[in-house]
Amino acid sequence: MKPFIPQHLPIKDIDWESLIPLIGRANRSIALYHGILYGVPNPGVLLSPLTTQEAVLSSKIEGTVATLGEVLEFEAGEEPEQESKRHDIFEIINYRKALQHAEAQLKIRPFSLNLLLALHSILLNSVRGANKSRGRFSQTQNWIGAPGTAIDSADFIPPDPTLIQSALDEWERYYHAERPDPLVQLAVVHAQFEIIHPFLDGNGRLGRILIPLFLYEKHLLQRPIFYLSAYLEENRDEYIQRLRALGRKDDAWSAWIKFFLIAIDRQAQINAQKARDIIDLYEALKSQLIEITHSQYAVPLLDKIFEKPIFQSSHLKFGENRSPSRQAISSLVRTLLKNRIVKIIRKGGGRRGHTFAFPKLLNLCEGRDVF
Repeated sequence: MKPFIPQHLPIKDIDWESLIPLIGRANRSIALYHGILYGVPNPGVLLSPLTTQEAVLSSKIEGTVATLGEVLEFEAGEEPEQESKRHDIFEIINYRKALQHAEAQLKIRPFSLNLLLALHSILLNSVRGANKSRGRFSQTQNWIGAPGTAIDSADFIPPDPTLIQSALDEWERYYHAERPDPLVQLAVVHAQFEIIHPFLDGNGRLGRILIPLFLYEKHLLQRPIFYLSAYLEENRDEYIQRLRALGRKDDAWSAWIKFFLIAIDRQAQINAQKARDIIDLYEALKSQLIEITHSQYAVPLLDKIFEKPIFQSSHLKFGENRSPSRQAISSLVRTLLKNRIVKIIRKGGGRRGHTFAFPKLLNLCEGRDVF
């Protein structure tokens, strides 16, 4: 097998007629989700656990096994029993940091290859792959296969390193171009990035981070909050198969785009329903907390447990100008516990406080009862 030579962009042999119904459905679903996001009072807070869940699922495709609960427990001060879990958790946290950094940068300047390098550096900071040219495009031939596979037995050999810069320059121009449909354009952007495979490690996760960033920059979403990795993880074999087929079959690009549009359509509907459910939960609990606490801190407390649904009381910070005393916070948390809004998942001891979980939100994010 020789290094792959990517097709020039834009792709010429797309069967647009067969895509029209899927394009319509996917765009309607994205518009619906965008409308719901627009109505979320503070999406960065209320949907924070879903952002972490996206990081968990995207990393899971690459082989990590840490769960949403384990990541949030770690951030609440609970050390994982296995060192391998600790490494997985850091990879997931880095994914979330990279996405947050990108959002901040896109508010002041367009997406660029320099930002791509910065995201790669964040993604591989102090985790597996940190010694693989972190924050730099590959200068040695890379290949994809089972661990220990020699290049002669590889499943896929990305382009020769001497072609990477020119391929990325063309890819970046295409990213910013005006095309007939942005979701089809995104399907090509994501796939072509994975084909170029410009880094020695982290390409899959970076390629998936690009999805919400593109939707945000093209003004299809008001925030880069879109969780496609759930669908891609559930359909992992087809996802990889469709990507690997590009360039090998005449109709592979149209087949890939169909798969991607279906993924966008279905996941946008799921995301919309989860966002609705979170808003409904928030509004119901806001009324309940105001009634049972009679406290000016009821709503700020609610915001905190939505942002960090696994926590210790001592970690709840409300800002310098409106922070209640430690005793007041403890009293509020006891009220949450008494009313079964939170539960203790780790009992404290000595100077260490209890670790609490917010089951309704966590179970909603997971899509099943885990707490």
